[in-house]
Amino acid sequence: MCYSAQIEADYKRYVRMFGAHMDIREFARLYWERAEGRLKAKIPKAMDEAFASPQSEDELEIKKLIEQYNVAQTAVLEEELFKQRARFVAAERTLQTKTTKAATESKRIATDKIDATLRRLDDIKRTESEPQDSRIFPGYYAPVLIVEDGQRVVKPMRYQCRIAGKPANYDFKFPGTYNARRDSLEGFWKTLFGYSHGLMLVDAFYENVARSKMEGRALADGEKDENVILEFRPNEGRQKLVACLWSKWSAPGEPDLYSFAAITDEPPEEVAAAGHDRCIIPIKPEHIDAWLNPDPKDLAAQYAILDDRDRPYYEHRLAA
Repeated sequence: MCYSAQIEADYKRYVRMFGAHMDIREFARLYWERAEGRLKAKIPKAMDEAFASPQSEDELEIKKLIEQYNVAQTAVLEEELFKQRARFVAAERTLQTKTTKAATESKRIATDKIDATLRRLDDIKRTESEPQDSRIFPGYYAPVLIVEDGQRVVKPMRYQCRIAGKPANYDFKFPGTYNARRDSLEGFWKTLFGYSHGLMLVDAFYENVARSKMEGRALADGEKDENVILEFRPNEGRQKLVACLWSKWSAPGEPDLYSFAAITDEPPEEVAAAGHDRCIIPIKPEHIDAWLNPDPKDLAAQYAILDDRDRPYYEHRLAA
């Protein structure tokens, strides 16, 4: 499973690389719904930063919506900071007279929440870019390249696919739908495979791995395994075109939802040796048009694109 990825979050790079145009209306709708509190959209900071220097009235409006949201978030976080600092002081006051489990735990929780809240406030105020700004997790939004009405288009989509026609609780019933297994493309994903294909630019991906598997050893008697997070990055340093499926979900009284899943397959040797059993599929640039314009009557051609994939060597390290 590709539970997290470092992506290209700037839509302008898609426009330049692929001769695409951005769906400004869809970007504006997403940011408006977030700013108005109609949608709890998780958007990476780097995607916001793409609108820092607006080149049109539409982009300027999106920048204002981002600023509106940040002001509201700052107020919420400052209120939470005040609440947790008061909790910390109350716990310390209790501990000065008597050490209790409840006060000790309350102080620990308050300390953790104060640190987390300060980090979030710093992230809002920070203007320097950091690698974490372009990292997505399930539920986050990212730019995705698709073809619509014969044209290449960049749309913001949620990284967890809700297939059209399914109920909203589908997200909770099937929480792993941010990845689409290659061996289930004609099963679970049959309404999208051969119909709705997309591409996402990825720099690196991250996986949860058991430490014992990463170290290639068996657990000692009584030893408990430990989960570690590994970063896998192509050794040649080039961004990869990751094959995706996407869907547009609509329901009465609900905002439309564009969402996607990355296709995964058996891992190359170096990923398997590091302890993980899945890997995203980067396609070759010469297959872009064929992938984005699939023929549902010729799925063999789509499988052939996935098989004739780009095959970089993935170097890995413990994620920061």
